[in-house]
Amino acid sequence: MIVVTGATGNVGRPLVAALADRRAGEVVAVSRSVAPQPAGVRHLVADLADPQSLRPAFEGAEALFLHDGGAGGQGRRAAEILASAKAGGVRRVVLLSSLGVVTRPDSASHGGVMRATEEAVRASGLEWTVLRPGAFTSNAFGWAESVRSRRTIEAPFGDVGLPLVDPADIAEVAAVALCEDGHAGQAYELTGPGLTTPREQAAVFGELLGEPVEFVEQTEEQARAQLLHLMPEPVVDTTLAILGAPTPAERRISPDVEKLLGRPARPFADWAQRSLPAFR
Repeated sequence: MIVVTGATGNVGRPLVAALADRRAGEVVAVSRSVAPQPAGVRHLVADLADPQSLRPAFEGAEALFLHDGGAGGQGRRAAEILASAKAGGVRRVVLLSSLGVVTRPDSASHGGVMRATEEAVRASGLEWTVLRPGAFTSNAFGWAESVRSRRTIEAPFGDVGLPLVDPADIAEVAAVALCEDGHAGQAYELTGPGLTTPREQAAVFGELLGEPVEFVEQTEEQARAQLLHLMPEPVVDTTLAILGAPTPAERRISPDVEKLLGRPARPFADWAQRSLPAFR
C-alpha cells in the first residue's frame, strides 16, 4: 500500500493517477478536503499539520510520498509524521523537497525549511529518496486570469530563463522511486529540458490560443508589490532573486528526469497545451 500526501496538489494529483495506472497495489490519497480520485484509490481527509490525523493512513502501508512535512516542512513535525509512518509499517519514503536546499541554503524560505525536513527523513531509519525540483511550469497558472480576460502576461525579468519542470514529470519520477528498487539514499534534481523565459511563455500561449498574448514587463518594484499580497517578505526577496539573477545551479539542466523515465523531460509547451482550458 502506498500513501500519497498532498494528493490534490500539482504533483500529488498526477502521482495518484500514475500509481493507479501502474496498478501499484492499494493507493491511499491524503488531502485536507474531499476530492474525486481515480477508481480503486482510497481517500482520507487528514492534515500534515496534525500528524495524529495521518495514523489511519499508515496502517498496513509500505511506502509514503511526503509532500512537505507539514506546516511548511518543519523538521520536528516531519519527524513525528515519519515515526508514525514507520510504526504503521512504512519502510520507504519519497520526499518532495526543493532545489533551494542546494542553491539557496542560507534562505530560510527556500532552503532552510526543507533542509530540516530532509534531515528528518535521513534520520528516520526508513529507506529514503529525495526529489529536488526547480521552478514549476504550473506557476504559470498565476497568469490564467489576465490571459483569459486581457490576453496579457505581466512579469519581471522577461528575458531571464529557468529550466521549468512539469509537475507531471515530478509525479512520474516519484512513482518510480516509490515502486522500484535502486533509489534508496538518492537525491534527484528535477528540471525541464531547457531554459524558458517569461516572454517565451507568453509566446507559447499566443500560439496555442491562436491570437497574440502580450507580454508586459514589470519593474522589480511592481513585481515586489504584487507578490507581497501573496507571500511573506523574505519569500518575496528570495523569489525575485531566483527570477532575476538565478545562480548557475538554478539554470543547470539536470539529466535526472530523462535518466529515471527513459525519455526527455517535458517542455513548457507540453504543460501549456494540457492546461490550456484554464487560459481560454
